[in-house]
Amino acid sequence: MYREYISAFTNFMVMKGFEKSAKQSSSYWKGNKKLLLQLIEEQSETPVHMILQRAFIEPFRNHVQEYSLLLSRLNETLSMDATLTDSITAYGRLQTFISQALDEASQTKTLWSSVSSKLVVALCTPDRRLQEDSKNIPVTVTPGRYDRVLVFNDLLVFLQGNEPHICDLQTVWVDTTVKQKSELNNFVLRIVTPEEELFLSTKEQPHQVLWCWKVNQLIQQRLEGTRDFPLWGKTGESNDPPNSRLSKYTYRNEGRFKNAVYEGDMSWGKPHGKGTLKWPNGRNHVGDFKFGQEDGFGICLIPDSSGDRYDCYKCHWRNGAIHGYGICEYADESVYKGYFKDNMRHGFGILENQTSTTTSWKYTGTWDRDKRTGYGVWESSDNSERYIGMWQENQRHGLGIVLLNTGSCYQGVFNASKLVGSGILITEDNNLYEGEFTEACLLSGKGKLTFANGFTLEGTFNKTAHSGLQTHGVLSTGCSFQDEILKKKFQFGAGSFPVEERWQGIFEQFQKFLESGCKREAEESFLGFHVKSSKKMQKSQEYLYCQRDNEKDLGQTEDIMKELSLELKSLQSYVEKAFNTSHHPLKKVIKLLLVVFQATYSGLGANFHLLSMAQEEIKYYAKKLWEFFRALLALKTEKSSGPLSGENDEDEMSEDLNPYTVILPAMLPRFHPDLFMLYMLYRQQEDALYWQGIVRLGHLTDTKLLEFLDVQKQLWPLKDVKLTPTQVTDGVLPVDSNG
Repeated sequence: MYREYISAFTNFMVMKGFEKSAKQSSSYWKGNKKLLLQLIEEQSETPVHMILQRAFIEPFRNHVQEYSLLLSRLNETLSMDATLTDSITAYGRLQTFISQALDEASQTKTLWSSVSSKLVVALCTPDRRLQEDSKNIPVTVTPGRYDRVLVFNDLLVFLQGNEPHICDLQTVWVDTTVKQKSELNNFVLRIVTPEEELFLSTKEQPHQVLWCWKVNQLIQQRLEGTRDFPLWGKTGESNDPPNSRLSKYTYRNEGRFKNAVYEGDMSWGKPHGKGTLKWPNGRNHVGDFKFGQEDGFGICLIPDSSGDRYDCYKCHWRNGAIHGYGICEYADESVYKGYFKDNMRHGFGILENQTSTTTSWKYTGTWDRDKRTGYGVWESSDNSERYIGMWQENQRHGLGIVLLNTGSCYQGVFNASKLVGSGILITEDNNLYEGEFTEACLLSGKGKLTFANGFTLEGTFNKTAHSGLQTHGVLSTGCSFQDEILKKKFQFGAGSFPVEERWQGIFEQFQKFLESGCKREAEESFLGFHVKSSKKMQKSQEYLYCQRDNEKDLGQTEDIMKELSLELKSLQSYVEKAFNTSHHPLKKVIKLLLVVFQATYSGLGANFHLLSMAQEEIKYYAKKLWEFFRALLALKTEKSSGPLSGENDEDEMSEDLNPYTVILPAMLPRFHPDLFMLYMLYRQQEDALYWQGIVRLGHLTDTKLLEFLDVQKQLWPLKDVKLTPTQVTDGVLPVDSNG
């Protein structure tokens, strides 16, 4: 209670409350001045405000002194009683506190009287106390634009005339490791703040030590939210503040963070650890920081021009830029899931736009500096069209395949999204055209048209949207049945899209993960993660959150490997478990491969003209997964105390163990539905002929069927067949009851 009263009294004193009270009621105090003097037992002329000030402090201060003396006498009588000793110590500390509080208040009050009104308005508050002034213990500030330094219990202030540069002590670090500058013979302290570094130099080392000690003690007290009791503790006692601390700071200088408010972990003036950045325009970033930059996982909300919707980035960051895997939900409701580099989509990624106001579409493929470039699959649900092929700067460029929901499909070369040169077209009724096209994919120029019945027409063609197909050429009706079958089963993309170059963006990331040593902290950046999505995150910053899947399954990777040997069954069992463990690296890769496989070959892509491409991809997937699996196996062997059972012999691995015995059995069931659909469509004509034969055989009588199957007559079930003597003698089959 004494401490609370002294704090309130000194606050009133610093704000010149007694002077104001004396001035406002001067006539009343003049009439009762004798009574006031009696309160302080003073006879001489004393200003009213001093009388009031002494009247509110001296009785209490005297009481504390009397209690302390009384306790000391009791202690002498009772021969060092422990309880009395503690009480004496407590009252002694209280006396010290009162003296220190009054001295600080007096110095602070004097300061406010000596500086300009502008500084008083900027700095003066009831509970703020001056702790040190460079006029009393001189220091020089470098850079030299400041001529005075003030230290308060909560602020470090640098003055240039009447202009203050204010630093909250929560965001001040003092570095004492700066060596003496021999050319100036000065002792230096480095003062670090979030936006600048300053140096305090003094010619005397005791002054440096004093400044360092005071500032550090005040920083520590500021962080703890309370002053020491007594105010400076024991003389020489040091309690340096932590380098890493929770802080809040508003950036003012030009740069990316201008006007942003940071709240979170800081170290030596830089965001370092977990934190939040908030800009006045509604932009937010929550996540990991490292040495002042966004680094690690983070979520960033960026408002659009209207301010009502947000682009929501849930990504990994490196050195202040998005780098690695991320998910972005844009304000227009399109969603990107894939890899970034330097804040741009780069590498493999999937961009899906499902807005109702524009044409909906989906792109699955390679990106280069925010542009669709390389191999990719684009599908427009409105136009019912799918493009599989090469891209350059968001345009179809190079070899490509177009599939339409009408059943038509064609392959050709594109330049700036326009078809150029010759190509191949297969219509919905299985007519095949090989020749020249217009930019709009209409037949124009020399070509050869093969009809579904095997006839061919070779010459010049011209087709317009209004006049239909016009042609001049030679019709040939000679074609074998086998040639007809082969033409109908023409395979697109065979040899045109090297399978090694189709999805390099996926395999490259896993390779980088292996090169990093399969560190768990790097796994999300390389292999991706799952985040529950919510449109609320796009609408308001209030819903800023990140709920990634629990990573408790990560440890299962190590657990499965413990019992692993180089036997086929053991490896097959491990691969099967890996593919079923949600957070296993191989599971993440095969899940992504299944996504791109379905994006290419399911739906509109269920076209038997793509069967060869699909088969190539499946085989290549198995080979790459086998390479990755062996790399994981080698890494595990290196980390374990001893090698796995059996040596990692190249011949043994290649002879008995290969992608088709270890990987394919576990992988193929996941791709089977889409792959089998392509195969059924490819064999559709043969299946139709087969079932026609089955139906015809079903119409034969039993005896005719036996005869067609060339079953020996002695094996016929004659007991069920009535034969006349003549038929038995002649060996002629009778006609059964069905005719």
